Amino acid sequence: MVIDPVLLDILVCPLSKASLKEIDGALVSTDPETRMRYRIEGTIPVMLVEEGERMPLDEWKEAMARG
Repeated sequence: MVIDPVLLDILVCPLSKASLKEIDGALVSTDPETRMRYRIEGTIPVMLVEEGERMPLDEWKEAMARG
């Protein structure tokens, strides 16, 4: 785990305001409609919507099952 658990509890998706899960070195929104993934550079999450990536539904479902 790269992100401090306390920080992860505070962070939300900037687009949907949904909670986030750290999965495969990225932060993934738990919102099934937006399905946003935000990269982590070192220990810093890049929480800009324009820098995020919308995940395909099947990939998001797999990530949620793992995370």
